[in-house]
Amino acid sequence: MTLRLHFHPLSSYSHKALIALYENGTEFEPVQLDISSEDVTTAFRKISPFGKMPALEDTARGQVVNEATVIVEYLDQHHRGAVRFIPADTDQALQIRMWDRFFDNYLHEFMQRTVADAFRSDGSHDPYTVADCKQRIFHFYEFLEQHIKGREWIGAHFSLVECAAAPSLFYANTIYPLGKQYPNAHAYLGRLMTRPSYARALKEAEPFFNFFPLEPKPQRTLQAA
Repeated sequence: MTLRLHFHPLSSYSHKALIALYENGTEFEPVQLDISSEDVTTAFRKISPFGKMPALEDTARGQVVNEATVIVEYLDQHHRGAVRFIPADTDQALQIRMWDRFFDNYLHEFMQRTVADAFRSDGSHDPYTVADCKQRIFHFYEFLEQHIKGREWIGAHFSLVECAAAPSLFYANTIYPLGKQYPNAHAYLGRLMTRPSYARALKEAEPFFNFFPLEPKPQRTLQAA
């Protein structure tokens, strides 16, 4: 087995890489990180200089790949399966990469800032940042609601975008439910959560849901809109 993924089951960006691996049944060695251990985090920084999860080692090629998006593209190039995450058509590929950036930069980022604030000690919370993140998240919901109408996936097929969309929407919806206001986006999240690759990642994450710092805790099943 030449692939080794360093990750944590609760980590949203780890989910992004796991979806790609599970979609094609790619064999890999899972290395679950104990982030409470200083020795583990110190050793991990030799693989991931900024200590960010996930990180992929490919021992056969002597490569270490950081950043979830790059991991998905690396798998698409060097460990290709039936599901292609980047279209061969260059114009379609640009659209897929653009939407990947949309999800990471305009949803995932603000979801993570909100969660990070919840981990702060009393008296150090930043209500202005949380309020700003909430506004930006709902703005993205509106943007997504219009685009996904009448579509199964963002592009013509399940792709890199869905690897990005699943965890960011899953956790954002936990904090700020899509509900009846965004029925198309809500249905899209339902398709993502029941996709076998993400359903598997969520099942593996479930034992750690109680560590999520906000209420309600994440659930593997999507609540009705």
